[in-house]
Amino acid sequence: MIADNGTVVASIGRDHYKTELTAGTHTLLADEHTGNGGTDSGPMPGDFMRMALASCTAITLRMYADRKKMDIERIDVTVNSERTDYKTVFKCEIKITGNITDEQRERMEDIAHKCPVHNVLSHPIEIDTWIAH
Repeated sequence: MIADNGTVVASIGRDHYKTELTAGTHTLLADEHTGNGGTDSGPMPGDFMRMALASCTAITLRMYADRKKMDIERIDVTVNSERTDYKTVFKCEIKITGNITDEQRERMEDIAHKCPVHNVLSHPIEIDTWIAH
C-alpha cells in the first residue's frame, strides 16, 4: 500500500479551464488546450497522470541503480496512453544511458513494474466522490 503523502486541492474560477493545483507547498496549473476552450496555461489533467507514472518509474529506477551502484548516467521514461472501449493502456518506454549489462537491463525492467504509481494504476481503483456542504 502507498503511504498517504497528503492532500491535493484543485481550484478553478471563471477562467476556462485554468485550474490551480496545490500539493503541500507546491502549486501547479492544469488547463485544457485552446481547441477544447482552455488557455493552454498548463498540462491537461490526463498529462498529470502520465507524468506521475513517468516520474515515479524514473525515481524508482534511479533509487535501485544507486543502491546497486550501477553506472547509469541518465534514465528517460516516456509514457503515452490509449483509451479503448474497455480499458486504458499506458505505454511506458524506458531509455537507460550508462554502462550496464543485458542482465541489469532486464532487472531494471522488472523494477520499473514495482513503482508505486504503476502498482496503483494496474490494480482495481475505487474513487469515492461527494459534494461537500
